[in-house]
Amino acid sequence: MRISYTLLLVAVIYEFAGSSCKENGRDFPGQGEIHYSVEYAGKISQMPLEFMPKNLVVAFKDDNIMYKLISPFGNSGIINLANPSKEIYDTYLSMFTIKYFYSLEPGECYPGFDAMEGIEIKRTSKSSTICGFNCKNAEVTLPSDRNKVYDVWYTDEIAVKNPNASTPYKQIEGVLMSFFFVIGNSEIHFHAENVYKTELPDETFDRKEKYVRVSKEDMNKFIGKIVNL
Repeated sequence: MRISYTLLLVAVIYEFAGSSCKENGRDFPGQGEIHYSVEYAGKISQMPLEFMPKNLVVAFKDDNIMYKLISPFGNSGIINLANPSKEIYDTYLSMFTIKYFYSLEPGECYPGFDAMEGIEIKRTSKSSTICGFNCKNAEVTLPSDRNKVYDVWYTDEIAVKNPNASTPYKQIEGVLMSFFFVIGNSEIHFHAENVYKTELPDETFDRKEKYVRVSKEDMNKFIGKIVNL
């Protein structure tokens, strides 16, 4: 009897722990958060890895989406925000007391992705399941090396319109679940670990206060410095 009760309890705990990734699928509502693991490849910052961002959090609601890549060291990092209804397409950079932002024009790519300009995206017939979502595959190459192929996975089961409009993946109509960015000299890989049903206030996607507006050229320089320290 005790053994059966223990097994039942373990099964319930296991199911609850994994529910954020398993229960969603096609009926997932139009708001929540996706939490990604972060891995660094190739040449990366000389900063110790424990000071580098360990997670990417993507918040979404309706057609709004926000990427937050923040380091536990000095609350430093980069936020990319898209709020199409208010024509807000912003990049925010923070490092200790420094706070800058750049406001994009619709259709413009976020700063920091010069190394990804000219990427080629080829959709394939491969499929996978990530966090309970049916995902499609695309093979990506960079202009610096067309022989090196990266697998990118995305899903159209999360209701965000044009989620990649201001990123190098603007050709992909789906929320990215496993992908990479090249920022400066750093290659950063992201893989969705959990998807949470979370009610988000509309203010989450408003323009952030207490940031100083800078040019795109200056923002590129600052991002290069923070990533390639």
